[in-house]
Amino acid sequence: MMEPTKYIWFDGSLVEWAEAKVHVLTHALHYGTGVFESCRCYETPDGPAVFRLREHMLRLKKSAGYYNMPIPYSVDELCDAVIETVLSNWLRECYIRPIAFFGYKELGVYPLNNPVDVAIAAWKWGAYLGEEGLKRGIKVKISPWRRISDETMPPQAKATANYANSALAKMDAVKGGYAEAIMLNTRGTVAEGSGENLFAVKGRKVTTTSEESGALRGITQDAVKRIAKDLGYTVVEGKITVKQLLSADEVFFSGTAAEVTPIRQVDRKVYGSIGPVTQSIQAKFFDAVRGADPKYTKWLTYVR
Repeated sequence: MMEPTKYIWFDGSLVEWAEAKVHVLTHALHYGTGVFESCRCYETPDGPAVFRLREHMLRLKKSAGYYNMPIPYSVDELCDAVIETVLSNWLRECYIRPIAFFGYKELGVYPLNNPVDVAIAAWKWGAYLGEEGLKRGIKVKISPWRRISDETMPPQAKATANYANSALAKMDAVKGGYAEAIMLNTRGTVAEGSGENLFAVKGRKVTTTSEESGALRGITQDAVKRIAKDLGYTVVEGKITVKQLLSADEVFFSGTAAEVTPIRQVDRKVYGSIGPVTQSIQAKFFDAVRGADPKYTKWLTYVR
């Protein structure tokens, strides 16, 4: 259950949570013409800090570019708006959702005559896949739904329309008794989860899927790759086949919402409790986001 906060930043102003409304004929509601980001703010010894804020706002702008969407704010203005939203709601740790979308004016498939609206919300949100999942791992299934192809829609845009594909996979998994889904691409190799990047561990080699596999290039994925390298693991970005996935020693998800979540079972394949490689990467990740390791403080934007 989402816990409302006091304010949402909406088109340049703070408005009351319950008053942040759009018209029922908003273009994005009908055609999925929106782009969004997800960030987290963590408590640190020096106060709350947003993890990799600028990179998230740059990606928001990049996603908008795929849809010819002119976001009427600069990256710096968007970063300032995120900080303002967190501060105004007196949040120490929170999830942050910036979104830009074609709004209300005309209703036809062509969106470019419509205004672009931008909103930023923030609220308290714990572990996306459960606290127990972070500690013990989760059960996932290989989805019958395939990840969208770059020949149909741009997978590198974090677009609202793309997540209809993810929602189908997530619903199928949860109805089957699993916490999450792994989506294959149209060529039959691993793409990603419904909203997470995937890593497979074999010995001291850590492999994650590439952009060519259809996975959205993740900002947390990039952080995990750097952390794994710093810990002395060999990191590879490329193709993961189903056979490689099921023969891996350890598998885990990464993402803003998922953070670093171990996978203890894929379909009937049981990996067991959290493995040593995943455990070390997860521990260092939480050190990084909570300001406990000075090596990674460059990733933090402090809320002051």
